[in-house]
Amino acid sequence: MTPDSLVQIAARERSSAAEPSWQERLARLRDLLRELGSVVVAYSGGVDSSLLLRVAHEVLGERALGVIGRSDSYAARELELALEQAERFGARVEIVTTGELSDPRFRSNPANRCYHCKGELYRRLAEVAARAGARAVLDGTIADDLGDWRPGRRAAEERAVRSPLADLGFTKRDVREAAASYGLQSHDKPASPCLASRIPYGSEITMEKLKMVEEGEALLRSLGFRELRVRHHGDVARIEVPLAEFDRLASAGVRERVVEGLRALGFLHVALDLAGLRSGSLNAALPPDAGREQGP
Repeated sequence: MTPDSLVQIAARERSSAAEPSWQERLARLRDLLRELGSVVVAYSGGVDSSLLLRVAHEVLGERALGVIGRSDSYAARELELALEQAERFGARVEIVTTGELSDPRFRSNPANRCYHCKGELYRRLAEVAARAGARAVLDGTIADDLGDWRPGRRAAEERAVRSPLADLGFTKRDVREAAASYGLQSHDKPASPCLASRIPYGSEITMEKLKMVEEGEALLRSLGFRELRVRHHGDVARIEVPLAEFDRLASAGVRERVVEGLRALGFLHVALDLAGLRSGSLNAALPPDAGREQGP
């Protein structure tokens, strides 16, 4: 082995050693929550917000309140799972109703749709925090999210919503390992963004479309698929599943049930996306400068 190789290995080891482990990040999170004293956590039941609420409950007890924003784009199944999980570890949870579909700016489905959705959610959370006397409103944004297209971040900044997991450098792997250490049901739960994210930008968001997506995805889950999306393209349902699931989806019996079920929901055509499952695949249609268009 050459001296240069040894230098490179040593440099990698120093870099790895300098990076905190998930256990260290978890300890820092506990310290931060202890300093805050009382918090409201934007809770969806996803692994990120679940970990945050679990640790907040551990550190602050009754001074930690999880708040779920119930909207038309939040699947009923997700609400049930979120409530069941919080009940298991004893956290307080409150549900507030948000009315995004009454906002024409959200309903028209622009590229910054999430800005309007999150703006409404954080407004309601601020009201709850004021009533409860909480010192901070927290969300489950993680470090991995910061490089993605997330116009809702601007809404968080405008409402002074804090993102302790991102601030402490939690990656998705960190979060899943920490969540598993607590035995959280969501520790290996696939990501499940809001139903509106299945509708292409510029296509109006309606109750009918959201219902078609929700019931279409429920059909696929009933057939044993865990990671999936049903994208709504007018009369076409575009299915995304991992590449490894293609054969099973196309197998005798399964394919017929999927086609018949989706047509019964109102789709005329059923398509399988040969690129496989990609989170945020509809963002590919955004222009390169979309990141500068996050405002109202």
